[in-house]
Amino acid sequence: MLWVKSFHIVFVASWFAGLFYLPRIFVNLAMVPPESVAERERLLLMARKLMRFTTLLAVPALVLGLWLWLGYGIGRGPGNGWMHAKLAVVVLALGYHHICGRMVRQFEAGASRRSHVWYRWFNEAPVLMLVVAVVLVVVKPF
Repeated sequence: MLWVKSFHIVFVASWFAGLFYLPRIFVNLAMVPPESVAERERLLLMARKLMRFTTLLAVPALVLGLWLWLGYGIGRGPGNGWMHAKLAVVVLALGYHHICGRMVRQFEAGASRRSHVWYRWFNEAPVLMLVVAVVLVVVKPF
């Protein structure tokens, strides 16, 4: 079980690293002047590649998490309300991941109209999700 847990932590940390950095690329894309085609294309290439890589990291993170939950029974049974809250955070993280994918496609289509300030605030969400998830798992407040 400790091997599964170790690799789960590694893949979750890696997945979130992608979720931390991808919106930073969005900030830069939102700041690119219209005449800077090469800069825009370079940032779009980075965003596409990071989105693909982040998705590939999310899959084993989720599979290993399910293995711990369903296979080893971690967080099941009475007194494990923290797990329900953590699963809600995981659903939020998946939704955020999906929204990032949509945003990459919007930038590719030239349809993004949000400011770089909006993307800076959007960038804070995965930090909060990770903090909440870690506190729930370590502290198990309920």
